[in-house]
Amino acid sequence: MGFVIGRTDNGTQRPTGHLGEYRALDGSAGATLSLDLDTPHAMLVVGKRGYGKSYTLGVIAEELARATGVAPVVIDPMGVFETLADTAAEEPVPADVVRRPTVPPNALDPKSWCSLLDLTPESGPGSLLWQATQKRETIAAMQAEIAETNAPERAIRSARNHLDLADSWGIFDANGLDVATLTSGGVTVLDVSGLDTAPMNAVCRGVAQLLYRARVADATDRLPWLLVDEAHAFFDGGAESALELLLTRGRAPGVSLVTATQRPSAIPAVGISQSDILVSHRLTAADDLAALETVQPTYLDGEFTDKLPTEPGAVLVVDDATETVHAARIRSRATPHGGESPRASELAADAQLIEE
Repeated sequence: MGFVIGRTDNGTQRPTGHLGEYRALDGSAGATLSLDLDTPHAMLVVGKRGYGKSYTLGVIAEELARATGVAPVVIDPMGVFETLADTAAEEPVPADVVRRPTVPPNALDPKSWCSLLDLTPESGPGSLLWQATQKRETIAAMQAEIAETNAPERAIRSARNHLDLADSWGIFDANGLDVATLTSGGVTVLDVSGLDTAPMNAVCRGVAQLLYRARVADATDRLPWLLVDEAHAFFDGGAESALELLLTRGRAPGVSLVTATQRPSAIPAVGISQSDILVSHRLTAADDLAALETVQPTYLDGEFTDKLPTEPGAVLVVDDATETVHAARIRSRATPHGGESPRASELAADAQLIEE
């Protein structure tokens, strides 16, 4: 029957996802390794470029899309997960790709607005922004609210200029993504690859807060899973506090977070320590290895670095729920993998075919 990661018992009546197979000593595939999809989890997927980190995230998204009772959402900063909507090799993968996603301005709380626009709430402009975003639901209404105050003209002008900047990002819309859309079933891929760092982080932060508040208010009967690729770009940006909220408080309302990165050293300590499941592909950078070694569990027999795989697709899974460690190989994707790097030789061959 294999083993279910993240579950203290191997009951088969609750949803699971096929993650891969054990790696036998002779390199052959062993028993099935599955992932618990019934309860909320915080997962961290790491690996150097080219060894399968995004591929693994795609496998997890496929399994979640096919499961019942969950609502997976992928934050896609590289534009590589739209292939989830392509024809699957076997059972269909329900997927919806949203290109250039927008979020309602009120998806962000006042603290988020100040953080994203680099204003302190204690400053004149920051205070005006806080009050306006707390009272109004559109940027135009926020602008009007600020203009009507008796604050110094300089503070009013600064606050309105910051809102103009946010408006120029093109990602705020009163009719933007809502909870019903994000939790309608299947996987929702939010392609933010065309956005700069600040608006990309704004979308991620807004979606994370929408999903969290929806579960706290019992506004959806599905358990959300937020999957974030290149997570270091979001922990380093304006989405950090929202992601840390899901890591530290998401379990109670039932919101899962799966982060993937090439640079675990760029992930804050809480992003590693609060993850109950670690899926590690090959790593070689000393600082990345050191970041993981700081939270090496006592039940890991031997050194973490000595157990890391060396081949693409192979992983070491550390499961804190069951306090077990597993050497496995990730299963093949049912949909095409969009993360392959282009090759000059292939482009030249394509050009020659066109000429002929």
